[in-house]
Amino acid sequence: MSGAERPEWVVREDAGASVLVALYLRQVLGIRAPEELPHLRGAPAADAYDDSDEHRLRERQWLAYWAMTVEPQAHPSPVPLELVDGFETYAVLPVEGFDELRTAMEPHAADAVAYATAANERYALQTRSGSASSYRAYASAIAEHERRVGRRAHSFELNVHVLPLTQRGVWWIGSLTVAVTDGLRGDVAAFDPAIQPIIAEIA
Repeated sequence: MSGAERPEWVVREDAGASVLVALYLRQVLGIRAPEELPHLRGAPAADAYDDSDEHRLRERQWLAYWAMTVEPQAHPSPVPLELVDGFETYAVLPVEGFDELRTAMEPHAADAVAYATAANERYALQTRSGSASSYRAYASAIAEHERRVGRRAHSFELNVHVLPLTQRGVWWIGSLTVAVTDGLRGDVAAFDPAIQPIIAEIA
């Protein structure tokens, strides 16, 4: 997004269906981690927290699945991956070591896919309507960062998932990936100061 003589930055913004499916499953399966990340709006939640050894095993498996979903290149599987039945192309798990999570996931496939598809379509509609210009939003934050530090921003890559979370804010969900609430992303005045600390950390 800049000339060859300047540092380059790349921001990829989406409401990734695979990320939405993973978060939907987190909620319906009663998985707390990552504890700082809010729940999804309009998605059901488990009735009570399960403290059994089996649930803790599912939680560990979900965390590994989450990492592979958010940043697959940074978290490659040591064994082949396969699609989980019923999730179209939105959920993959290693062929070994994830039987408990796979069994727990499968009954929720249709609802998870429907939720993720609807949320992704809302994001796409908002983007087409012009209410969220990716380049303009991030260029403004980067320009402000450059003014503050008195130098050009370092080259960086950032992945942004715009999600229907119950709390407004921005959260790191990977080494190069953040989640931002859809309402905050659509609020130009509020989004700029909210994303600036993220830009400052990587640029």
